[in-house]
Amino acid sequence: MSLDFLTPVQSLATSGARAAAIFTIDGTTYLGIPQLAVDIADQPPHMNAGDSDVDALLYRWDGARFVAHDTLPLPGGEDLEYFEIGPRRFLAAAGVRSGKGPYDLNVDATVHEWSDGAWHPFQTIPAFAAKQFRAFEVGSRRFLGLAQGVKIEGAVAHHPRHSCLLEWTGSRFDAFQTFDGQWGYDWIPAQFGGEHYLAYADHLDGATILRWNGERFATFQTLPGHGARTFRFFEDNGALWMVYANIHDHTTLYRLSGGAFVPVQRLGEAGGRELCLIDGADGRYLVRICFITGTPHAPIVAQRSQVYAWRGERFELLGEFATSGATSASTFVEDGARYLVVSNALSEDIRFRVDSTVYRFER
Repeated sequence: MSLDFLTPVQSLATSGARAAAIFTIDGTTYLGIPQLAVDIADQPPHMNAGDSDVDALLYRWDGARFVAHDTLPLPGGEDLEYFEIGPRRFLAAAGVRSGKGPYDLNVDATVHEWSDGAWHPFQTIPAFAAKQFRAFEVGSRRFLGLAQGVKIEGAVAHHPRHSCLLEWTGSRFDAFQTFDGQWGYDWIPAQFGGEHYLAYADHLDGATILRWNGERFATFQTLPGHGARTFRFFEDNGALWMVYANIHDHTTLYRLSGGAFVPVQRLGEAGGRELCLIDGADGRYLVRICFITGTPHAPIVAQRSQVYAWRGERFELLGEFATSGATSASTFVEDGARYLVVSNALSEDIRFRVDSTVYRFER
């Protein structure tokens, strides 16, 4: 099924793009794209090869398209997370590794602060194979989740290796709570019925939904199984819903019912890596971004990602669109038009140099 409401309007020259971070400062929309690596001439293709001593790309929206704005040093770039604390603006940058091979997975993650029209390093956080930052609040308290870690042969952690939560003290982020995850990928918060939930995705340990007990986050529910990647929460008809993506298994819609998240609908098969919820003019939509199937040594990167429409108790598949080792999607609105940015990380010949795409989303 084709998607006549999803129209490519711009290609961005990216290399191993791992995320598409949209944020707005003083009325201007920016896009940040962390990059895992650039290709090394004559090196055999492999999704974990390349030169990771690279920069994140920063773009600025200029009327009808993105234009190059700046770069940010970010070896092995995986994520950029924009957030604000009062009048202060921050951009947390996570990278998984540095070097050209052998690689060092002990890389400082950096929180940057916006000042005088540019980003400046504010705080460095020793990290190990960092994948994702997530900023969120519990009442008046502000937290920054860092998903990190990996368990592969030869990877030695000299920095703290476990995923953790950091808390804002008024002048910096300090360690607050550490988790046992071995290969963290993402944090997604939700608030419902007076409760604060926090979902954590770990590649080896599966999905864990935590709940705030007044002092810290405690386990509420676990969804075992390798391949956990991310979640999205939303409210509808008085209920809390959760979409959970597992790259090794299907993506699943859950509903909070009877004190637990209960599976309701199966959404797509293996390959799902990221999710984007869109509240459009005609309703709610879900974009499911597919990365690869197969194995890291023989990945199938030419995938079909999906767009679903919410129908009250379930999602309806509207159609699919071609992506190439896609890693993320973000949405924004400019001059009354909605757009979707999709980051692509690998070409069909397993090279990092592949365009990311800006689409007009006419719904």
